[in-house]
Amino acid sequence: MSSCLSRRHFLGTSAFNLSSLGLMSLLQKDGLLAANAPEKPLLERVTYDNLPKQPHHAPRAKSMISLFMGGGPSHMDMFDPKPLLNKWDGKIFPGGEIKFDNAGGATRTVMGSPFKFTPHGECGMELSELIPHTASIADDICLIRSMNLTGIRNHVAGMKALDTGSGLSGRPALGSWLSYGLGSESQNLPSFVALVVGKNPPGSPYWASGLLPSVFQGTHVREQQPRIMNLDPPAYLKGPAQEKQLSLLDKLNGRHLLEHPGELDLQARIASYQLAARMQTAASDALDISKETDATRKLYGTEDTRTRRLAEACIIARRLVERGVRFVQIWDYSWDMHENINESLQRRCAANDQPSAALVKDLKSRGMLDDTLVFWGGEMGRLPVIQGRGNAKPGRDHNTDGFSIWMAGGGVKKGHIHGATDEWGLHAVDQVVHHYDYLATVLHLFGLDANKLTYKRNGRAETILNGMPGQVVKGILS
Repeated sequence: MSSCLSRRHFLGTSAFNLSSLGLMSLLQKDGLLAANAPEKPLLERVTYDNLPKQPHHAPRAKSMISLFMGGGPSHMDMFDPKPLLNKWDGKIFPGGEIKFDNAGGATRTVMGSPFKFTPHGECGMELSELIPHTASIADDICLIRSMNLTGIRNHVAGMKALDTGSGLSGRPALGSWLSYGLGSESQNLPSFVALVVGKNPPGSPYWASGLLPSVFQGTHVREQQPRIMNLDPPAYLKGPAQEKQLSLLDKLNGRHLLEHPGELDLQARIASYQLAARMQTAASDALDISKETDATRKLYGTEDTRTRRLAEACIIARRLVERGVRFVQIWDYSWDMHENINESLQRRCAANDQPSAALVKDLKSRGMLDDTLVFWGGEMGRLPVIQGRGNAKPGRDHNTDGFSIWMAGGGVKKGHIHGATDEWGLHAVDQVVHHYDYLATVLHLFGLDANKLTYKRNGRAETILNGMPGQVVKGILS
């Protein structure tokens, strides 16, 4: 038998194969295979950088400063007056189930607020006597009283959810997504900077890039000098010596990268070396608050020992966004008050209120507030009942079912209150804003669609929403 096939035999045995190919070609021509068609292999090596990129639609904000108050500021003592608490103070809570994070110290005894609320600004926003400086900017802020983190009770998961969209580890921070989607207006400074006031929040760093390439992770700026570790070269390397060394390193790294295409961590490491060299002058200037006027320093409270730490961080944040940094996040994990809340809260507000309000005032006076979004808030509020823990000076346990945050600038309404909790401050009941709605709204203000800003990994299109039904909160948009 001949090993050669005749033309007729070939067509006969291949009829189904040929007809299938013809059908595939026609379906593809009509666009009916697009949804399931395998992706074409990339012909060029993929690289990632922080060069400016176009948003999906016209943005309202171009930069953001997030004042993240980890631990849970007590909304019913600061932002959300609840007269019923004082009426029932010391009595047993008559409502339904209360979900505790620490059941061991829990009680059902109602705890009133000793702090007086009064209306402020032309908008008449009721705010506590604890925050007189914030009260002075009532007409500039959008107060959201209906935040919710369903199913999350603890700090680490709560901070991750509000910052990354998920209570689990490994997800990119909001700053990383913004850097990935938009890049930076400055190539001499990082796109994403994290400043920590006091101790690191548990479970940090919250400025990690997660599944995104490492080039989009946040740069940590410390309170103490040097604020950025290993930024300045030793004396013997300064000048021409460093330039020659960096030039050689760049050639060697470039050659190595060509031999290992697709190594994203290697790309990020090379990019970080190059950025560090450019930052030696730019960062030193941006972090030097001694160049600020006496009036500005007084506005923030840099000379007051209570306010100095946050004041310096807020000034640095403004100086960074002024120079093109996309996202600056200040972490202040000092608001967890299971004991002695009435005294502890007064101390925290005295340290925080003036610098936070000064940031909004300063941005506004410089014409920067319209396109700089400011966030103030934490991952939770507190419960309306006493947490004893055997202490004569009780506190309040965590409450993620209803709490308050505020925002300013960057396209949000001024002098506006959005949503409400119930009469106990226990549950968000009107115009509820979930953490994934907040994140979708922030991206929208930057001109990004949270469902379209994707990063493909293992065949899956990852987003900041991570499968959650995030909706833009149109009620807070100006």
